[in-house]
Amino acid sequence: MSTEENCCQEYERAAGMSRRRFMQGVAATSTAAVATTMFGDAVRQASFGNTGGNVLVVISLRGGIDGLGMVVPHGDPAYYTARKGIAVPAASLLAKDAMFGLHPAMKPVEWLWNAGELAAVQAVGMDVPNRSHFLAMEQIEDAAPGSDARTGWVNRMIGLDADASPSEAIHLTDSIVPTMLVGEAPSLSCSKLSQIKLSGDKDQFSTGRRAQIQTMWALEENPLGDAVRSALATVSQLSPIAQQQVVPQNGVVYPREWPATDLSDALKDTAHLIRANVGTEVISIDFGSWDMHSSYGRNGSGEMHWMVGGFAAELDAFMRDLGPDLRSRVTVVTISEFGRRVAENGNQGLDHGWGNMMLVAGAGVKGGRYYGEWPWLSAGNLVDGDLKVTTDYRQVLGEVVTTRFPDRSIASVFPSLDYRPLGLMG
Repeated sequence: MSTEENCCQEYERAAGMSRRRFMQGVAATSTAAVATTMFGDAVRQASFGNTGGNVLVVISLRGGIDGLGMVVPHGDPAYYTARKGIAVPAASLLAKDAMFGLHPAMKPVEWLWNAGELAAVQAVGMDVPNRSHFLAMEQIEDAAPGSDARTGWVNRMIGLDADASPSEAIHLTDSIVPTMLVGEAPSLSCSKLSQIKLSGDKDQFSTGRRAQIQTMWALEENPLGDAVRSALATVSQLSPIAQQQVVPQNGVVYPREWPATDLSDALKDTAHLIRANVGTEVISIDFGSWDMHSSYGRNGSGEMHWMVGGFAAELDAFMRDLGPDLRSRVTVVTISEFGRRVAENGNQGLDHGWGNMMLVAGAGVKGGRYYGEWPWLSAGNLVDGDLKVTTDYRQVLGEVVTTRFPDRSIASVFPSLDYRPLGLMG
């Protein structure tokens, strides 16, 4: 069996392994983790607290995006030497400076770059390479190297306020809360906002049914009883908003084309939730897969071009839907478990690597520029054939959290981090 087949099977198994791990650990986790599974098939996390209305949207680019293909180092000749078949031509790049440029399929959000609302950070990642999808996802979302505590960085962040509602954290596109949301603070999961409701809640027996459930579980002092009561309270709080028709603003029509249909639904719901102004702090969304061992494509075609184009089109719609006023409250950041190899493989694709890129957009971003120390791609500068990490990805997340949620302790959210801001937020 080829390395590529092994890898792809591992990636497909990762979701199933996460589900088994969740079920095995239900008894030991917070009751909110039980409640999160009661609403639907996709996970969206939103946190509520006294933060002045700021919202963080975390988009996980699942499968390990090729950061060198998204933020292309055209000024480093070794990039073109290593990728003779799949390199993005320098002439086609957007937002070029002397070293970097954006993939041409990012054209829909070029206006954000030009307006200073979009920035990129290159050569970011974990301090130690881990090329396993499952383990890298766990580690990068836990974001506490060396700690045995199974809590995610978002959960630690939302746990620092006085609120304890499951509505504080919402994640879309998976039925199990991702590692970044796992912990003592409660969270909520649903595939769409419209799924936040009790089954059969629209018939003539709904009032009596709800009362019966409340009575049945009122005195159950155990994790399941706590979860049911929490679920009922959350449905009562959010169902009126969730059942409203979602109407994008500012003339926006979210694209529905593959491969970004799920991202379209998630971002449209996200804008609706933010506009409802119910105290949402963090919204987490998955978008993948970026595991392109083959069929990567050349400029203007192939999986990378289609995926980048879908991502950019949906992000463009979301930011325009929010409009200037709401965008002043919302910051978007991307993460991925690892980058790809510098050199293309024999299938004109890319195997698992180390260093990667992150995008940061919206409120507080000092955009229109690239951040991070470039380590160069010549053979003597690579680590086992990979882009070297020069910036801990937690520095980027930490700077976003510190500037947009200044009441949160960076040491509590990212323990052991020697915080050194890059200056990308203001």
